[in-house]
Amino acid sequence: MGQQKERHRILMVSDFFYPNFGGVENHIYYLSQCLLKLGHKVAVMTHAYGNRSGVRYMTGGLKVYYIPWTPFLMQNTLPTFYGTLPIIRTILIREKISLVHGHQAFSTLCHEALMHARTMGYKVVFTDHSLYGFSDVGSIHMNKVLQFTLADVTEAICVSHTSKENTVLRSGLPPEKVFVIPNAVDTAMFKPAVERPSHDEIVIVVISRLVYRKGADLLVEVIPEVCRLYPYVKICDKVRFIIGGDGPKRVRLEEMREKHSLQDRVEMLGAVPHAQVRSVLVSGHIFLNSSLTEAFCIAILEAASCGLLTVSTRVGGVPEVLPDDMVVLAEPDPSDMVRAIKKAISILPTIDPQVMHNRMKGLYDWHDVAKRTEIVYDRALKCTNQSLLGRFSRYLSCGAWAGKLFCLVMAIDFLLWCLLQIWQPAEHIEEVPDFTLSHDED
Repeated sequence: MGQQKERHRILMVSDFFYPNFGGVENHIYYLSQCLLKLGHKVAVMTHAYGNRSGVRYMTGGLKVYYIPWTPFLMQNTLPTFYGTLPIIRTILIREKISLVHGHQAFSTLCHEALMHARTMGYKVVFTDHSLYGFSDVGSIHMNKVLQFTLADVTEAICVSHTSKENTVLRSGLPPEKVFVIPNAVDTAMFKPAVERPSHDEIVIVVISRLVYRKGADLLVEVIPEVCRLYPYVKICDKVRFIIGGDGPKRVRLEEMREKHSLQDRVEMLGAVPHAQVRSVLVSGHIFLNSSLTEAFCIAILEAASCGLLTVSTRVGGVPEVLPDDMVVLAEPDPSDMVRAIKKAISILPTIDPQVMHNRMKGLYDWHDVAKRTEIVYDRALKCTNQSLLGRFSRYLSCGAWAGKLFCLVMAIDFLLWCLLQIWQPAEHIEEVPDFTLSHDED
């Protein structure tokens, strides 16, 4: 028998997790489930969601720490710098964690956890799920925070090659430390309907957060034009839209529907629970993604796995997601998107949902993502730890003033950690039994 592969003890950290729904939340959940099946120990740390606080267990024995921090902006917690250090240290010791994996550049909790973990000598991995610019005020500040966090990260993961290029340029991280591992889709959950939707009408489905970044303003211009062009066509009676999602731009879409009298052509579902996304998708023929920026887009995978032809803006990592014959790309411009929808309607009779679903099963699989992530963990744990002074040299390279500030932040963090070691020694923190690791592998 060969030598048994070393099992890792991973703490996933992000502000974005269930019961909130989105690409980052799904990624953390499915990756954790597959890592558990590979025999690793996985715990998740996020902030409290309403009355969901404390320790909860999910499918497969996935342990989730909902720490008592409340979000203040877009499900993000207020930055505390050092306020999370005691609770993070306790979780790391209790669970005997060997590696911390943070998700999403916009997550305050992720940045703080990675900072504290490096102070305590843990290996850390960071996954970036989004694209950011370089010129607006918000992006400039976010890029500087990312530069600070990634200056001492062990390894990093991006979900597309475009995302990797963006992260390397924003953070100054060496490209050889950044790995590309795409998202995946649960093809057992997202599968075509037993009976194909009727072609008496063409149904175009949109499932997205209704915000500016997701191109909700484009939809306001595109939908009336498509409805005008296709009241009655040869292959169908009419084109109808189903829009699932909520957000500040929902008002604009409802105003558009009233203005053009499209109440019978545009159905607004509001927020759709993830468990019901498949039932919405299988009622349509075409999936429309109008994002202005996108690192990957899991929704496209879910739609394709349900057998829908995709029309999407050609932005970020979207062109990398699907083969050319499964997607029609357009520039983020209303006229070009209308052209792409017309093309998609013309080729729709050639699309076989079951064939598309079978292709997706071969292209994207969460178990493959977990195995590739496992390789990154192996590399991270083989890296040697630098002393505090050695780490300072990395922070000093972040800028004349910013570098000195980063060193000051880390020096204070180190001193606070030393005080915690004296005030509450590690041996006084009760460790959790290894009941999860004692199970036999399938």
